[in-house]
Amino acid sequence: MAALRPGASRFDDPAGFDDPVGFDDLAGFFDDALGEAFEVFRATALAFRAGLTPLRAATSPSPTLVAAMDDAIAAKAADAKAFFSRAFEPRPARDGFFTGYYQPVVEASRERAPGFETPLLGAPLDADGAPWRGPLPERAAIEDGALSRLSRPVVWLRDAVEAFMIQVQGGALARLADGALMRLVYAGRNGRAYRSIGRLLIERGEIAEPDMSLSRLKGWIRAHGQAPDAPGGRLMRENPSYVFFRAEPCAGLDCGQIGGAGVELTPLRSLAVDRSLYAYGTLVWVDVDLPAAAGGRLRRLFVAQDVGSAIVGPGRGDIFFGSGEAAGEKAGATRRAGVFVALSPVGERSRAP
Repeated sequence: MAALRPGASRFDDPAGFDDPVGFDDLAGFFDDALGEAFEVFRATALAFRAGLTPLRAATSPSPTLVAAMDDAIAAKAADAKAFFSRAFEPRPARDGFFTGYYQPVVEASRERAPGFETPLLGAPLDADGAPWRGPLPERAAIEDGALSRLSRPVVWLRDAVEAFMIQVQGGALARLADGALMRLVYAGRNGRAYRSIGRLLIERGEIAEPDMSLSRLKGWIRAHGQAPDAPGGRLMRENPSYVFFRAEPCAGLDCGQIGGAGVELTPLRSLAVDRSLYAYGTLVWVDVDLPAAAGGRLRRLFVAQDVGSAIVGPGRGDIFFGSGEAAGEKAGATRRAGVFVALSPVGERSRAP
């Protein structure tokens, strides 16, 4: 490999992507607040050892990852740097591609009422109250009432675009008229392939790719009408995937989103990954130059705590930005190539994805 310029990371040089690496090769690694990452990893370990059932299945953790989780449970956060250096080693870097997601905060009603006409459905149940085992239709049919005998609304929302975005984000915090808060938690999906409507608008020349953001996407849909026969409504129906939810009472605005692992996500520490390749608890070093609107250069250790239908590939990561509109703007502005480095527990013999 060619010599690097002073201060450069070998990941600035694509020729270094296939070489074995060490932590000193991860520019900024020891400048990160590794104690924060340790606490997120430890929370995942505690949930795993407690037998918490994931909301969405992922690859099973290897014995060495389980051993590292057990070590984290016994370790102290003050030892985070030593812990990561001792228990893990970086795998070869991958060309990564990163997007962002967030927890919407929306107004909602328990019952259908004027101004609250769009339902967010619960998981379909059979006549005995057991989870429905049969095939499920596409989004358009569900929105037309195909599951009216199997699925009840969890809450009612102000407009269809908010319901759609909650499904894309995988959860939300709902504020009711009486001031109560509900956390809307992923409860399953219809099994249909996810299709990005933002990508469709880019391909059709409606919004230029550099200008695409969450607010621009929402604005286009609202400007073109959300009814099923309006352009905005038809666009949303081009994504056949449909997500179901359950509601949990919430004590305050710090009631964060629950990821696929079943634990509460941490902004800028929780990452959604390809569930066919990575286990929950996998550590990933992310080095990506985000737009200024999303915070700029990001070099940070993340923990795989979530998955997503659109998150496919060994270098694919979806960054959780937190809750509310500001987090949504940062998430919506994030579509960037970068460096994705999974950390392998020392002694791991299985081939990295």
